[in-house]
Amino acid sequence: MANCKPQKKVLLLCGDYMEDYEAMVPFQALQAYGIAVDAVCPGKKAGDYCRTTVEDSGAYHGYQTYTEKPGHNFSLNATFDEVDFSKYDALVIPGGRAPEYLAINESVLNCARQFSDSGKLIAAICHGPLILAAAGLLKGRKCTAFHALRPVLIDAGAHWIEPKTMMDCVSDGNLITGVIYKAHPEYIQLVVKALGGEIAGSDKRILFLCGDFMEDYEVTVPLQSLQALGCHVDAVCPKKKAGDFCPTAVHDFEGDQTYTEKPGHNFILTASYEGLDASSYDALVIPGGRSPEYLALDETVIALVKKFMQSKKPVASICHGQQILAAAGVLKGRKCTAYPAVKLNVLLGGATWLEPDPIDRCYTDENLVTGAAWPGHPQFVSQLMALLGIRVSF
Repeated sequence: MANCKPQKKVLLLCGDYMEDYEAMVPFQALQAYGIAVDAVCPGKKAGDYCRTTVEDSGAYHGYQTYTEKPGHNFSLNATFDEVDFSKYDALVIPGGRAPEYLAINESVLNCARQFSDSGKLIAAICHGPLILAAAGLLKGRKCTAFHALRPVLIDAGAHWIEPKTMMDCVSDGNLITGVIYKAHPEYIQLVVKALGGEIAGSDKRILFLCGDFMEDYEVTVPLQSLQALGCHVDAVCPKKKAGDFCPTAVHDFEGDQTYTEKPGHNFILTASYEGLDASSYDALVIPGGRSPEYLALDETVIALVKKFMQSKKPVASICHGQQILAAAGVLKGRKCTAYPAVKLNVLLGGATWLEPDPIDRCYTDENLVTGAAWPGHPQFVSQLMALLGIRVSF
């Protein structure tokens, strides 16, 4: 983590069918920066999970509103009925459908009011401000949200700020609001700064190597975590250009012998692969999922990975991403971990295998950061930050 002992503590208010990204990205990004985050849900305890939803633009299909698909199962790490709200520095509220029913739960409204009455930071995104409206906390306050909330927030007395893009955020005193998960980079950065955080060394350019059916979390959580720090991040995919998208996969364990796969978000690429100048980037990140299986067969991808490794620039690879490293022949004599099913690739690639026990454990070997799966993102991101010289201090 960025700090050995967390100096700030955040409460993440969860519920079934909250938006997948809007829960996990702030949860793991803030931990990567050295902030303790407790995720709770009324009626549930630590170790239980909340089902999430993948909400995406319906425009891909010609729909007038967004689509909704099943997301990951999000594990809670604290019990709502046992937490002392006074011990937290901020309350963060994801969107999705959960706020619709959380907004009629008196214990939830009491929680929000306690944070407001004490002047502590409250951050809500997408449909999250519904809870604040129900708690009577928006009278005269500037805020934004998913555009469909405009009538109810105005009726609640809010000073509605019409978003110009889906990436817009509004800050008003101790209140931060955002439109949807696309606003995360600014939204999370505003949270960090409101908590007194100072970011240094983030003038870095980072390249993400993407492909169809990469794991949903494994691209967006590290990407938005780095963007929130102020890094310039480009996401590219062979044979695709800026503005194209890669479909992603939601990989989860649901009682079977291996992980399940469900359709994830459509991930928008930010730059074109053809003509890419790898020398202009300070680090390379390789998400896992199924895309590494075929990206490892692309000679241009192999050449790109070799160039980063030979230049000793930081390379961070997670889950099945190490299939690409093995195929590129850059693991000889290195120490690394990966998703356990990729152990054979790692060993045949000449590396020393490091057991991912527990599964969220990540390792750094010189310029190489490796992780086994998306639960390890806080370590994965913080170890990459360390190699890049990026610091968050409070």
